[in-house]
Amino acid sequence: MTDRENGGPSENALNGLAERYSAVRAQTEALCRPLQVEDYVVSSMTDVSPTKWHLAHTSWFFETFMLGPHDPAYRSPDPRYAFLFNSYYVQAGERHCRAQRGLVTRPTVEEVYTYRAHVDHAMQELLARLPAEHAAWAVVELGLNHEQQHQELLLTDIKHVFWTNPLRPAYLPGAGEESSARPLAWLDMDEGIHSVGHAGDGFSFDNEMPRHRVFVERFRVGSRLVTNAEYLEFVEADGYRRPEFWLSNAWGTVGELAWEAPLYWEHSASGWTEFTLRGQRPLDGNAPVCHVSYYEADAFARWAGKRLPTEFEWEIAAATAPLDGRFVEAARYHPFAAPSALNEPVAGPLEQLYGDAWQWTQSPYVAYPGFSPAGGAIGEYNGKWMCDQWVLRGASCATPSSHARLTYRNFFPSSARWQFTGIRLADNF
Repeated sequence: MTDRENGGPSENALNGLAERYSAVRAQTEALCRPLQVEDYVVSSMTDVSPTKWHLAHTSWFFETFMLGPHDPAYRSPDPRYAFLFNSYYVQAGERHCRAQRGLVTRPTVEEVYTYRAHVDHAMQELLARLPAEHAAWAVVELGLNHEQQHQELLLTDIKHVFWTNPLRPAYLPGAGEESSARPLAWLDMDEGIHSVGHAGDGFSFDNEMPRHRVFVERFRVGSRLVTNAEYLEFVEADGYRRPEFWLSNAWGTVGELAWEAPLYWEHSASGWTEFTLRGQRPLDGNAPVCHVSYYEADAFARWAGKRLPTEFEWEIAAATAPLDGRFVEAARYHPFAAPSALNEPVAGPLEQLYGDAWQWTQSPYVAYPGFSPAGGAIGEYNGKWMCDQWVLRGASCATPSSHARLTYRNFFPSSARWQFTGIRLADNF
């Protein structure tokens, strides 16, 4: 939002935010249209939440942090929803066990949609009378970005649900696209002091601030993402059986979970296939490898004689390129080869920075110097996770385009791989 001279957001900005509320909420429901009602209720592992839960939790967020504090007349259709649909906000109250979300058959899917409509009606009335200078507008914008995060989770979660089904249903039908990959090139970056982090107008999460200076040595970064064919060389070189490439905890995880390839890859007599949101397909060697953990990304980089970039190297290099990519609006729902390899315009020396797949960095997810979380339960949004996680940069094919930005800091633990996570290599001079 743009500030006026008196410090408050402009009327146009507030009207736009109210309209965006309707658009974002409608997009969540649009992503559910290919599903059958039975698909909404399944949780295939602890990290995966049922589609029904995503629909309800994003409504609970506005109910809890907007309607509860700012609309004295608001009444929830069922106060017990606060227990069922809280996620991890300890200060907001008790919560249902995450691993058991898939066991909750009631409220029904229809009742959850009714709950969303109830919250939306109350929110539109509240936004129409909320003063322009009110601090709650910032919570609205946070809630919309929160819902966009859950739109991405909704897709990655239903993909895992369908993969665990022996019938391997497709989220959407569709034929594969032919692709070809350009040779990997390198962008050289000089040493120096750089400013990183969010600054200026526009939304950002609190973990992207404050903007500060970092010094980086000379480095180089790969022009595109690592492809399936390149990663397959690592697999066929017995990379998953050679401990010299793996961190200690990683090697233990590989053995314990019997990893042999990225998630959703399968091998048969006819070759490798990959499960996608459009069903099971032959592995496209030119497409970016995805659904790899930090452990796997790091091991591949070591095998290739390279390394992962730091998050600051990624941001410094990406600052030279436009914020463009194949986001969820492209409705491909899977990474594809670099744009120039698909006869699309070449934006610059770096490709696939946004869209396609999130990119692991070797940076631990910790606070920037001077970071201070907000007070209350809202302050739990990002700060409480600054432990045992790694930063990913960019965006994926499931990310809304308006949700991506240069300074975005996504984060997951070392073994997570059900998200669209890929690899961009870096190297020293």
